[in-house]
Amino acid sequence: MLSAARQAFEELFSPPFRAVMLKCVGFTLALLIGLTVAVQWSFSYFVAWPDWIETAVQVLGGLALVAASIFLIPPVTSLIAGLYLDNIAGVVERESFPSDPPGQDLPAARSIGFAIRFFFVVLAVNLIALLLLLVPGVNLVAFYVGNGYLLGREYFELAAMRHVSVREAKRIRKENRKTVLLCGLVIAAVASVPILNLVTPLFATGFMVRMWKRVAAKSQASLAGPGGSPAARDPIPQSTRV
Repeated sequence: MLSAARQAFEELFSPPFRAVMLKCVGFTLALLIGLTVAVQWSFSYFVAWPDWIETAVQVLGGLALVAASIFLIPPVTSLIAGLYLDNIAGVVERESFPSDPPGQDLPAARSIGFAIRFFFVVLAVNLIALLLLLVPGVNLVAFYVGNGYLLGREYFELAAMRHVSVREAKRIRKENRKTVLLCGLVIAAVASVPILNLVTPLFATGFMVRMWKRVAAKSQASLAGPGGSPAARDPIPQSTRV
């Protein structure tokens, strides 16, 4: 597992990953800057205050928006990155597992649905992190376990559904829940570190594609039996894909 995480992290510096990350960060910054300008313009246009009050409120509002941007960057980045995660998974499969059958890209509607799901999952992670900062004495273990479960589940099923149906992906994930949870804890640890949380979607995708390959290979080996002959049925049935 740790070797898969290391390989996924090293892969972040490859050209395909860098290109997606630059797009994500660029779109995110443009969105936040546009939001900041729009709020300040709306305040100055619709509200008439004495100059010194207006200036003070604009300065304080700008600082508040900067602070909010720090909080909003990870979920917004995950929303934009979610549109590219299926392509990133394909890159990992082609470059790291060229001899394996390639996965099928998800339909556009499902990719958008996953992007929205990732946005809310990461938003929940950051909200919980913020609440924990305000509530002393809360056990951080609960934070990492809860978010490890959420992140592990989402990214593992994304990698699996390139090869099997939604139902089959969920079944395989449940059969390997301990492995998926441990992988989710690694992802949650990365997501909790400022700056690194910007690359969490790309890291998690590369990481879980590798873990999916290991889980699939393990399933095939167990079904081959002690004699090593192939099983009569495919443990990762392509026909079940929808």
